[in-house]
Amino acid sequence: MIAVLSPAKTLDLETPPPFPATPARFAAEAATLAHAASHLTQKKLGELMKISPALAKLNADRFRDFDAAEERPALFTFAGDVYAGFEAKTLDEAAVRFAQDHVRLLSGLYGILRPLDGIRPYRLEMGTRWAPRKKKLTDWWDDRVAKALADDLAAEGSGVVLNLASQEYWEVFADRLPADVRVLAVDFREADGRFVSFHAKKARGMMARFLVEHHVTELEGMRAFDTAGYRYAADQSDDARWTFERAA
Repeated sequence: MIAVLSPAKTLDLETPPPFPATPARFAAEAATLAHAASHLTQKKLGELMKISPALAKLNADRFRDFDAAEERPALFTFAGDVYAGFEAKTLDEAAVRFAQDHVRLLSGLYGILRPLDGIRPYRLEMGTRWAPRKKKLTDWWDDRVAKALADDLAAEGSGVVLNLASQEYWEVFADRLPADVRVLAVDFREADGRFVSFHAKKARGMMARFLVEHHVTELEGMRAFDTAGYRYAADQSDDARWTFERAA
């Protein structure tokens, strides 16, 4: 089983990572995109990403200086709500090594990453309606990301994907994974059935942590996930989507 997560816009570039970075599979493609983005004006970046002028300048500078920036392991650099739930800095080495084989992080710039793969500072979401010679980023990646995940699934042997990514990022796989791959999506809800984005994002990270902490290899083992009061809701689940509710 391989769990798939979205990346984060917020980055931790200060805390020394506890593990060295491994080579990213699509590092050359990331450099190509970064170099193309470096020719966009700050105003254009702001419009594309819907960010403030200050953030547009920061990211224009990052694209301009991309080649000179230090690489850091992705899992110890992404710092949004999902990664607050993952709490990677408190994992032991065995769990991190397990994650390297059983967790993948999606990225608008890098396509797909293992947790320790090195990234440079950037912001480029998969849903961005820009790409070199394409109308949007998912068109630029085409089937490369899906083929990479299919290769990883073949090597891992299960053929099962635990989809913990947002719809924006999962779009890169749309109709591109082999027919024999089983994809299970997970829905996180409050006790009253409400969907709360902040809690759901954090729960995705917590579920990924549960997987690597307990070295879960069979999908059925994920029904035991109970972090932060979540429980598997059998009456609201089916073969394509499992629901977990959080206790009041």
